[in-house]
Amino acid sequence: MERRKSKKIKLGNTFIGGDSPILVQSMLNIPASNIDGSVEQAKELAAAGCQVIRFAIPNEDALNLIEPIKKAVDVPLVADIHFDYKLALGAAERGIDKIRINPGNIGDRDRVKQVVEMAKEREIPIRIGVNGGSLERELLQKYGGVTADALVESAMGHVAILDELNFNNVVVSIKISDVPKMLCAYRKFNEISDIPLHIGVTESGTLKGGTVKSAVGIGALLAEGIGDTMRVSLTANPVEEIYAAYDIQKVLGMRK
Repeated sequence: MERRKSKKIKLGNTFIGGDSPILVQSMLNIPASNIDGSVEQAKELAAAGCQVIRFAIPNEDALNLIEPIKKAVDVPLVADIHFDYKLALGAAERGIDKIRINPGNIGDRDRVKQVVEMAKEREIPIRIGVNGGSLERELLQKYGGVTADALVESAMGHVAILDELNFNNVVVSIKISDVPKMLCAYRKFNEISDIPLHIGVTESGTLKGGTVKSAVGIGALLAEGIGDTMRVSLTANPVEEIYAAYDIQKVLGMRK
């Protein structure tokens, strides 16, 4: 199968997009306040073959996770930040490798500019993560609900904000639990942009049901050459996400 010609960007000690391997990602599910537990889970994920580890930064105290995890594993780390731009700045200062934040959600242009300037200075990619469960109200009204077109327009709106600030070190994800809509959205985005894509099905479910759902959604995109990083999202030990991701790649002949 021929891979989509996406842009290649640097992530920590590896690369996303272009001719780079499709990286397998997972997310810590230990409370951010439990630093020791988070470090141990990160080590388990790295030992299982996880190539990118993401974790939530819900408050300033959670920034204390970054340095211990960086010391424990040689895997790029992604800080998941929702609305507080100061947490994005703090994560960058602590040495995070990538930030997941939507620029349209963090306030005025000056706040976005501060995050962008920090990311430029430290060569940190930003992942724009569009989610069907948190789509902008005006897009829900325009399209009559969550549709593939609404998801793509949301993603491109966030991309445009960064483009205006001359920042293009970007990855995009478009997550929704409805597999047909998820497939349609990624295909539409793929037609109009070469930005690297992180693919997955959000809220996919339990170990068995979620693996099946992800195998259908992620597998279909990979078979079409779409996807640069991937996560099988399960309500289970995140190590199981790594095993499932590699099994999907093996079925498609991408791994032995």
